[in-house]
Amino acid sequence: PAHLTGRQEFMGIELIASAEALIPREETALLGHAALSCLEDILQAQESAIVIDVCTGSGNLALALAANAPRARVWAADLSTDAIALGRRNCEFLKLGDRVEFRDGDLMAPFDTDQFHGKVDLIVCNPPYISSGKLEGMPDEIIGHEPRLAFDGGPLGIRILQRLISEAPRFLRPLGWLAFEVGLGQGRGVRRRMEQQGRYIEIREVLDG
Repeated sequence: PAHLTGRQEFMGIELIASAEALIPREETALLGHAALSCLEDILQAQESAIVIDVCTGSGNLALALAANAPRARVWAADLSTDAIALGRRNCEFLKLGDRVEFRDGDLMAPFDTDQFHGKVDLIVCNPPYISSGKLEGMPDEIIGHEPRLAFDGGPLGIRILQRLISEAPRFLRPLGWLAFEVGLGQGRGVRRRMEQQGRYIEIREVLDG
């Protein structure tokens, strides 16, 4: 329906929906609300917060967090220039341009400066997490109308998450949060990787359904 109407509701905001990026799924609101809860805790202890949303797509997470937490300053990035163009249109549509900025680039690369190193309160990511092999067998009604970049998570489906878990600590301030979505059956392996890295003090799991 979103492609037909050109609009999609997500966490209380209305977004422009188009083929340039994945239409926000209901499950992603679970990540959004978990991230918002972390952000609200952060803002109880300090005046403002720095948030980065990578693999932003249409900008739904970045814009929903900004809309629901007015004291947050949000940056968003995506490898797809088409997705970023749509995110900027959504940002303008929602009049959030004073607090949300979109950048082109691969994962954390657009933020690899002193402005962000060790200073980010919250990093969020809804990455592609379907393995390349499974993608080939998925029905056209699921993937035929949306960009492959939005689904393809590499051979094991967690390539981007592996990079994110490794790169995020360099950007997060002490007690900052990393929040992301994983596919069915991937949680245990991802949790083990985070534990092995030894940089994450607390790991919380929020289950869909």
